[in-house]
Amino acid sequence: MNLVDDIVSLRSFLPTSRIGLFAFVALRTSFRASTREGIDLERLPLEEVFEQLRTSHRGLSSEDAEARLQIFGYNKLEEKPENKFLKFLGFMWNPLSWVMEAAAIMAIVLANGGGQGPDWQDFVGIICLLIINSTISFIEENNAGNAASALMARLAPKTRVLRDGQWQEQDAAILVPGDIVSIKLGDIIPADSRLLEGDSLKIDQSALTGESLPVTKRTGDEVYSGSTCKHGEIEAVVIATGVNSFFGKAAHLVDSTEVVGHFQKVLTAIGNFCICSIAVGMILEIIVMFPVQHRSYRDGINNLLVLLIGGIPIAMPTVLSVTLAIGSHRLSQQGAITKRMTAIEEMAGMDVLCSDKTGTLTLNRLTVDRNLIEVFNKDMDKDMIVMLAARASRLENQDAIDAAIVNMLADPKEARENIREVHFLPFNPVDKRTAITYIDSDGNWYRASKGAPEQILNMSKEKAEIAGKVHVIIEKFAERGLRSLGVAFQEVPEKTKESPGGPWTFCGLLPLFDPPRHDSAETIRRALNLGVNVKMITGDQLAIAKETGRRLGMGSNMYPSSTLLGRNRDEHEALPVDQLIEEADGFAGVFPEHKYEIVKILQEKKHVVGMTGDGVNDAPALKKADIGIAVADSTDAARSASDIVLTEPGLSVIISAVLTSRAIFQRMKNYTIYAVSITIRIVLGFVLLALIWEYDFPPFMVLIVAILNDGTIMTISQDRVKPSPRPDSWKLEEIFATGIVIGTYLALVTVLFYWLVIDTDFFETHFNVRSISGNTEEVSSAVYLQVSIISQALIFVTRSQSWSFLERPGILLMCAFVVAQLVATIIAVYAHISFAYISGIGWGWAGVIWLYSLVFYVPLDIIKFTIRYALSGEAWNLLFDRKTAFTSKKDYGKEDREAKWVLSQRSLQGLMAADQDFNGRRSTLIAEQAKRRAEIARLGEIHTLRGHVESVVRLKNLDLNLIQTAHTNAPATHNLQMFLSRERNRCHFLKLKYIETGKYHIIQRA
Repeated sequence: MNLVDDIVSLRSFLPTSRIGLFAFVALRTSFRASTREGIDLERLPLEEVFEQLRTSHRGLSSEDAEARLQIFGYNKLEEKPENKFLKFLGFMWNPLSWVMEAAAIMAIVLANGGGQGPDWQDFVGIICLLIINSTISFIEENNAGNAASALMARLAPKTRVLRDGQWQEQDAAILVPGDIVSIKLGDIIPADSRLLEGDSLKIDQSALTGESLPVTKRTGDEVYSGSTCKHGEIEAVVIATGVNSFFGKAAHLVDSTEVVGHFQKVLTAIGNFCICSIAVGMILEIIVMFPVQHRSYRDGINNLLVLLIGGIPIAMPTVLSVTLAIGSHRLSQQGAITKRMTAIEEMAGMDVLCSDKTGTLTLNRLTVDRNLIEVFNKDMDKDMIVMLAARASRLENQDAIDAAIVNMLADPKEARENIREVHFLPFNPVDKRTAITYIDSDGNWYRASKGAPEQILNMSKEKAEIAGKVHVIIEKFAERGLRSLGVAFQEVPEKTKESPGGPWTFCGLLPLFDPPRHDSAETIRRALNLGVNVKMITGDQLAIAKETGRRLGMGSNMYPSSTLLGRNRDEHEALPVDQLIEEADGFAGVFPEHKYEIVKILQEKKHVVGMTGDGVNDAPALKKADIGIAVADSTDAARSASDIVLTEPGLSVIISAVLTSRAIFQRMKNYTIYAVSITIRIVLGFVLLALIWEYDFPPFMVLIVAILNDGTIMTISQDRVKPSPRPDSWKLEEIFATGIVIGTYLALVTVLFYWLVIDTDFFETHFNVRSISGNTEEVSSAVYLQVSIISQALIFVTRSQSWSFLERPGILLMCAFVVAQLVATIIAVYAHISFAYISGIGWGWAGVIWLYSLVFYVPLDIIKFTIRYALSGEAWNLLFDRKTAFTSKKDYGKEDREAKWVLSQRSLQGLMAADQDFNGRRSTLIAEQAKRRAEIARLGEIHTLRGHVESVVRLKNLDLNLIQTAHTNAPATHNLQMFLSRERNRCHFLKLKYIETGKYHIIQRA
């Protein structure tokens, strides 16, 4: 029985016949039963596989594929339907919600005593508060989920499939059994397939089978959906898709575990602190109120409800989730799609960014200077070298090098003219070369190869004779920022593609130039000013790395990775390897395993590391890094291993994402400090009032305060904030210390207000208002308004880095505050609520309370600065560091004086950054050192003018010697000597000795 015969016959009536639907369902069932019981497409010979699937080496037609798609479905896992109602209830299932739910139970059950019925008002209010918070969380998370789904659709795996006789790039989801697909290095296998004729592949299927090493797959072998191609290139025929694939059958193993992330741990710690604070207050009240004060049962329950309702930051999960969701959307608008939401928090703390050079710092648009091509074979000329390199290049599926070489020909088709391609060896990170085996018009077999010069040289028969010259030319190219590409040639007398062939002949070297992006230098400068140390990672030579770093204004501490990693430690080393890596500005000659080791060592040094990558060989390092960043046009393997996927090229997208992440983090941190402060102020303030004056504040009014506060605080997710000038992180000690001090201050302010109202006539005497000390309900209204005003106003203090009245808040936050306090004031002035035990106090008292709150608001900023200063440690070092004899600074602050000189030079050169931090805030030490090295290098470039001269000369293809000859004259030489003398004196302090030893030799000769 043929599995596809009925598919073709049913295709004609598929659009119109209802019976066709039943037939298709039956056929699909038949297919599953056949593959399970009778026909094993995994083990059948390839010829029978093609016969069973009714396909050929030319693939399917679009009509066939569409018909099969109706039967077999899309090539993706079936999504489980989500119960929206259960999801909504899930937002009420967390420790903070449990406390509120306990308060609701207390209000309806335990409060039923003392001759009074259940506290229905508080019960209904608490339930409404829970429903409001859950509704907001549900809506925002649902919207974020929909947005994430839309964004992930843009990241859907692509594959090259042969349809209608032509190769097309399509979504992997549309593949059907019988399709012919192309698999190459870095691809994630899109569906279960059988390999066709070609070279063997190295497949990483560790995610499916647990095998730690890549396995070799040859013609006829099966490769599984979800595994990754590590080496090679071949075509394959699809035999199973979607739920019928090996991955689909094991889908229950995917995402079966949930890992508690750092962000969740922080939320848990803050929640536990608040719960413990409330528990301490409640225990204290229970001990004092009942055994000591002999308070009534209902009054005691009401006081406990005040602590439970007012102290729990019930909106915290909602506020932080909404803030992350909105931030994720903003990042996507900037070209950074967040796959893992908490990566936003980690990016805010990133202090080291390991960036690929090619394509990220540079344009990845290689050009070849034909005039600089070096020929080593006397029987060939430059055109022949280019032709051989073009033959060893792909005409389709080209990488940047292939495109640069082929585009040197007048017509790209010339690369295959008068020859017949027998076999093509694609590039892989191990061999670092490509090769083609071909037959010329005379029937002779040859093989051409291009790749890394060292690899090509090692294959060549004349290696011993030409190695010195090759290395000299490579160094010469490297000094000019040019990469080298070797070309070799051999005869294949055996006339088979498997034969090793005759000896290789080294033909020549091609110079490749990859210009830096126009914004890379400025972006690196911004990164350093933000405390992010950018380290360049490149597989190129050290000289190329240093030249590129010079052009980009980076420091010069660059090392070949092979000398730092993968070797035995020398006991006599001046600096340990981990310190060299930490202080390096870049690494050259990097292999895939080196990237992983670099990330690992930096993490061991307590750095938060970001790593960019685009290839399958980058996947381990991307997974290891705290923030794995897949750059634009990266492979599916890199995207699947990363946390953030860029849709725009260049480094500037990452720096913009860092700023946005820090702004998001700042909003979350501001709220957590606010939440802890409010918990302390409610617990401490009302415990003191209850225990000292035996004052019972109405629980319902605390509920009103909580509802108005939560409604206002929700808007902080879109507040206007200043991103931190340095990497930020959750400093729980700082959050708790700030919350405790500010909360205690606010509690004492409320206690002082109550004392002034009850036991003095201060307000009556100075503001000519009537006395309310004898009316408990009016006192409750006054206390309610004072608590409401100062509690909400606190957010303006915690959200600002400097004086709160100097940093303009977001319009939405300001409007919410005004509306909430207008409502609170009207309630206090006019409301008479019998069950809440409050009465209106009039506009006179309202004005007094606003003035009182404003007076005691001002010291909040001073308290904030004092806490920050004390926690920074500077307060304790100030006494010693200001005294030279006892200073802890190296060389009595010599480096600081050098840094001040650098800043003065930047001012003279017009390079002072607008966002330069003068308030004593400093980036991390490593970033500061990198910034200083980059500043020295940049000043050297400004003083010597070399960067500008060389850039223009190379851009215009001018001859520097002719320019120098045309401009030689005595006055110019005299002026240059005067300039050199002046600049030599200015730069001597920075030890720019290289100015005197060759940096000016080009200009001096003029």
